[in-house]
Amino acid sequence: MTLIIDCGSTKAEWVLLNGKNVVSRFVSNGFNPNFCDEKLIAEIIENSLQNIDNQNVKRVIFYGSGCGSEANQNKIKVIFQKALNKAEIVVFPDTLGACHALFGKKPGIACILGTGSNACVFDGEKITRSVASLGFMIGDEGSGCHIGKRIVHDYFLGLMPEDLRLKFDEKYHLDRDAFLKRVYQGEQPSRFLAEFAKFASENIDNQYIKQTVGLCFEEFIKFSLMVSAKDNEIPRFARNDSVGFVGSIAYIFKEILLQQLENYNIKCSIILKNPMDGLIEFYKESER
Repeated sequence: MTLIIDCGSTKAEWVLLNGKNVVSRFVSNGFNPNFCDEKLIAEIIENSLQNIDNQNVKRVIFYGSGCGSEANQNKIKVIFQKALNKAEIVVFPDTLGACHALFGKKPGIACILGTGSNACVFDGEKITRSVASLGFMIGDEGSGCHIGKRIVHDYFLGLMPEDLRLKFDEKYHLDRDAFLKRVYQGEQPSRFLAEFAKFASENIDNQYIKQTVGLCFEEFIKFSLMVSAKDNEIPRFARNDSVGFVGSIAYIFKEILLQQLENYNIKCSIILKNPMDGLIEFYKESER
């Protein structure tokens, strides 16, 4: 049996495949090895493996945020090997998971908009170009964390419209000192900041929210999507409708996203809330 995991900073989805049949499917907490220590990662993985029959797992395919480096890939491999010492363990970056989920074995530009963000060019077999991931403090434009930061920033500085500010205050009762301590000293700050993107989704028809989310997406297009592609690739892929998105932020705010893409004459062929659905089909196809 094959165990497939799609792991983001906030949540991870696990699917156990027996040939073409889904035997088990469940969700756990997610993690990013750039920001989480090995103890926490091991705890999440070990707890999750209790939900399946480990003895029959022959192959583990792990797609994860923060897994672009060999060091982080090895870190994840070692943890799985301790629990599943007879299984083949393969660790890929989440960008390749997005490519497989969106395009299978066809070329395209894959974009991720979840807690974090990224973009890459896929030739149908491998990633040929991608933007350097700078993490939530410097990069991750257009992500849930980016949107959350903008909203909290405007709340504390009094830039948010007063009616919306009152709603925000009633929902969160934020204390500035406690908030800063949680961001700079707490665990998984990107996940914490991304929680405030939920407020944007709850008030999606508000003009301030539309403008704020739109600006975040515009920065993603300029600093991730267009940087990941060479100058002559964006028009070609755009004409062929071969730009796709995965992630809850892309899905929830898709109307705003599509408008921003249209402003840059970029066409989007597909938006998947959950990449796992596409990954299941990709690996079912490989069984044929």
